[in-house]
Amino acid sequence: MVFPCMVMQGLVISNRKTQDSRLMTHNSGTEKMVPSINACFQLMDRYEMLDNIREHSIVVARIARLIGCELLEAGETISLEKVTAAALLHDIAKTACLVTKKDHAEEGRKICLQNDLEEIAPIVAEHVVLKNQRTDGRFSEKEVVYYADKRVNHHSIVSLQERLASILERYGGNGKGLEQRITDNFNQCKALERALFQKLSFAAEALALRLEQNPPQLVNYLGGHDDLA
Repeated sequence: MVFPCMVMQGLVISNRKTQDSRLMTHNSGTEKMVPSINACFQLMDRYEMLDNIREHSIVVARIARLIGCELLEAGETISLEKVTAAALLHDIAKTACLVTKKDHAEEGRKICLQNDLEEIAPIVAEHVVLKNQRTDGRFSEKEVVYYADKRVNHHSIVSLQERLASILERYGGNGKGLEQRITDNFNQCKALERALFQKLSFAAEALALRLEQNPPQLVNYLGGHDDLA
């Protein structure tokens, strides 16, 4: 039996106007491209991503990849390349935004578009607040990355309630109504979690253990990348 998440589409080289080369993966059925894992790390370097943000992004990507594999095996239509790339780059603008105080999700979307990454730009744009959640009982890459990010506090896997408590402690007193908006966002994510894990082979509480087991198909897809395998 061939697991869907063991299949890795061919890599090609894309020459950019910046005179560097980025490894890209084809997105099935379209002419658009999705950045490879190596290309994502190159972009992290280019935008001077802080080490702690990079560590966080790697854990989010591992969770998103695992959930993506499970959804594929459950019959969902999910691009594992898009899930992985968007998860790795979801905080691509955060280092700069720590100084500028701009919306790092929106700035991340702009960075994706500036680098011709239209396929993952909408996913990056909604990783903080999911604006267009599917209502047909199916799941897209947006839901996967949005949820995976909520399960990682710094570089540790935590429950949604633990992540909410941490965010409220840091940001809850920074503006009128902000605490309620944060809580409402996490309530939306909790509802998503309940629906999502009905299709997965493990419970939400077992996520860290399941990831630690590191299924062979995940390692094979990642090609032995030390940071992600």
